[in-house]
Amino acid sequence: MQLKNPILGLCQQATFMLSAAKVDQCPDDEGYEVAFAGRSNAGKSSALNTLTHASLARTSKTPGRTQLLNFFQLDEERRLVDLPGYGYAKVPIPLKLHWQRHLEAYFGSRESLKGVILMMDIRHPMTDFDLLMLDWTVSSGMPMHILLTKADKLTYGAAKNTLLKIQSDIRKQWGDAVTIQLFSTPKRMGLEEAYTVLARWMELPNKGEELVEADE
Repeated sequence: MQLKNPILGLCQQATFMLSAAKVDQCPDDEGYEVAFAGRSNAGKSSALNTLTHASLARTSKTPGRTQLLNFFQLDEERRLVDLPGYGYAKVPIPLKLHWQRHLEAYFGSRESLKGVILMMDIRHPMTDFDLLMLDWTVSSGMPMHILLTKADKLTYGAAKNTLLKIQSDIRKQWGDAVTIQLFSTPKRMGLEEAYTVLARWMELPNKGEELVEADE
């Protein structure tokens, strides 16, 4: 009997855990944690909801609505974290500075953080926020995987060319520590690749591995 890959089951049973405005309000620093980041309106909440087959993260046409670190539990050891998208111009500067200060503290002190998924709108990639996130994660030795969201807004050829260009630019400046892929929520493009990354970071069997339960 073939069993479903564990990461799929875990993502499908994700439940809201808590919201934190500061690092000292986060859950106990143990187990495995993967953070989702992205400039406001980059499709971060939609991607998170698609990966979990749920409406965990609130989506909005008004950028900048996610103002807290929102934790979602997969099991007793594993969590997903929806980070603030504070790169939107209409968010007040004091609030931007608050988010930046506490995000720096989160990245610098969180032992359970195993990797960061960064969402970039494929039509507007490598913004100042994206560059800041790349600098933070690479300098701290944290794995990063980029989802080029809204890939369905371009033709496949144009999307592929954008992917290759950004991949080349990142390798020149940050080396091979960062991986990248195309992603589309409406087309459900790139789900398998993203699940493989999550499974690896959370130390679950790779997506390509088949788990077989022997017949008694």
